[in-house]
Amino acid sequence: MKRVVIIGGGISGLSTALYLKELAQSSGHEIEYILIEKGERLGGNIKTERVDGFLIEGGPDCFLSEKPWAAQLCRHLGLGDQIMPTTEENKGTFVLSNGKLHEMPEGLILMVPTKIMPLITTSLFSWFGKLRMGLEIFIPARHGKEDETLGSFVRRRLGKEALNKIAEPLVAGVHAGDPETMSMRASFPKFMEMEDEHGSLIKGMLARMKKAKEVQRASSGPRPTMFMTLKGGLSEMINAITTRLDSASIKLNTSVSRIEEKNGKYIIHLAGDRLDSTPPSSPPYQGGDRGGVIEADSVIFSTPAHISSSLLAELDNPLSEKLKTIPYVSTATVTLAFKADEVKLPKSFGFVIPRVEERKIMAATFTSRKFAGRCSDDYVMVRCFVGGSKNEHLVALDDKEMLDMVRGELKDIIGLNAEPVLSRVYRWRKAMPQYTIGHLERVRWIFERLHQHPGLYLTGSAYNGIGISDSIREGEITAKRCLEHLFPKSN
Repeated sequence: MKRVVIIGGGISGLSTALYLKELAQSSGHEIEYILIEKGERLGGNIKTERVDGFLIEGGPDCFLSEKPWAAQLCRHLGLGDQIMPTTEENKGTFVLSNGKLHEMPEGLILMVPTKIMPLITTSLFSWFGKLRMGLEIFIPARHGKEDETLGSFVRRRLGKEALNKIAEPLVAGVHAGDPETMSMRASFPKFMEMEDEHGSLIKGMLARMKKAKEVQRASSGPRPTMFMTLKGGLSEMINAITTRLDSASIKLNTSVSRIEEKNGKYIIHLAGDRLDSTPPSSPPYQGGDRGGVIEADSVIFSTPAHISSSLLAELDNPLSEKLKTIPYVSTATVTLAFKADEVKLPKSFGFVIPRVEERKIMAATFTSRKFAGRCSDDYVMVRCFVGGSKNEHLVALDDKEMLDMVRGELKDIIGLNAEPVLSRVYRWRKAMPQYTIGHLERVRWIFERLHQHPGLYLTGSAYNGIGISDSIREGEITAKRCLEHLFPKSN
């Protein structure tokens, strides 16, 4: 029987294991899979906590409806009736500019204006900034395949104000990145496709909206909102996947120290094993730091690139070194709950903060307004985002310092001075990959190099898409490639 070891128990590793198991069963192949996770729980950055009637997301709190793979997996797992849209009566986002909150103009999709009057009447942009954005439709397209940064692209197409007040905090904020280093082709290829196909972002977005309306008219059911989640939190997805996997195949609190390749097999050394360990015919899993080795026909890394790099250093040093060139940043989320009668929040999903404002938080989400059922009507919940490429050092603050800093920011920005009834801090150290200029070339080199190691795979958010949906899609693709390697079709 073929054996596959998956290293890393986040959404990438879990979805890979699920698809590997189900695709093998449907094609009549017998495999043994082992999922190794160094922590005490599965899910990686997805972490939902329920505390005293509050539903708190420590990491991501939603997935994009535009990318269908997360919703498709939820339906496959029997969670279709749990998929929940945003609360549209509270829809809206504010932008902090010159120390004041300004409502995001209606019709501004990501960073592209699609309605004239809201753009004209908004207080967010100067008259020059509005004119410059409106003239985008006349800016000649720059055709070609060469990459450019988000900063360069937005300044060229929409102007400096659009970059500073919209693109950087709203779009780059999703990646916690620096617009002056972020790769457009790797991070936002659809915007470049719009320019190539339509010669204008405005024309391209309007055409895209028209097509989306036609698809919606032809489909049944309610229209999904841009952001979707699960009623019981995103950990419901993790739990549902876990119940479909074989419990004996999941090894928690288990670290891998190194990988060897011998006679077409991979030898996975667990932490604490002796360097002269001889792999037996079956895995002598002993658990924890007691060590041991596992022999496998295929190994799938679903760990961050820098972790995969350290584990592959002996096996393939050039590959290890190239993986190191994918940078990561650290972030933190801070959730606060308040009595509703002591807090007055702007009617919206929250606000974003351009880095030119020089604040210590990147954004705040009014969690209880964005999604229903996060807490009772007697309370409100606010979630703030800290760190990223500009203020990564703030993630190192201890809990008290972090909470004091966040509360000070909320007091300055929205006048929130109430005492929280609940607080939670979650840190995600070196967990957010950065798709900087040259990312596509790096990834291409990495995946070509893997051809020298048949049965060795890399998957996860470091390579071909950041976010839950992309990780799920890559997990399925990786599972298919692995099975095609293990069970090649005869000509």
